[in-house]
Amino acid sequence: MELTIAQVRAASDLDLGASEWFPIDQDRIDAFAEATEDRQWIHIDPERAAESPFGSTIAHGYLLVALIPRLFTEIFEVPEAEMLVNYGIDKVRFIKPVPSGSRVRLEATLVTTIARRDNLMLRIRGNLVLESGGRAMIAETLFLVVPPDTEA
Repeated sequence: MELTIAQVRAASDLDLGASEWFPIDQDRIDAFAEATEDRQWIHIDPERAAESPFGSTIAHGYLLVALIPRLFTEIFEVPEAEMLVNYGIDKVRFIKPVPSGSRVRLEATLVTTIARRDNLMLRIRGNLVLESGGRAMIAETLFLVVPPDTEA
């Protein structure tokens, strides 16, 4: 969805839509484990994980969090802005495990827009949903919209 800065400034409880389905395969999980040095067996040992209650390896929760900005770029943009900056997360809950081989997508709602100096701070509620059904994660994230000729 493309919005102007004026539209963002006036937005409240605006459904932004959903990203495309995004694959969570074992290679991605393994790469995240290596990058973060979080090599817990439930993420990287398919044989042992097959005997767990999950029946397979599952994605790291923080891998899912790290995908928010990537998936968000498919949903929302403000072309006239200088930039859109990830400002933080106020709430994250991991609802359902994401097994290796799953596909997820982000569904987002712009909850509020708050003027912050020359910028606009957006509070966005996101649901990361599994293609197989159900929410895997909910998150309330903050993004700054930086209009032209200002600094974050």
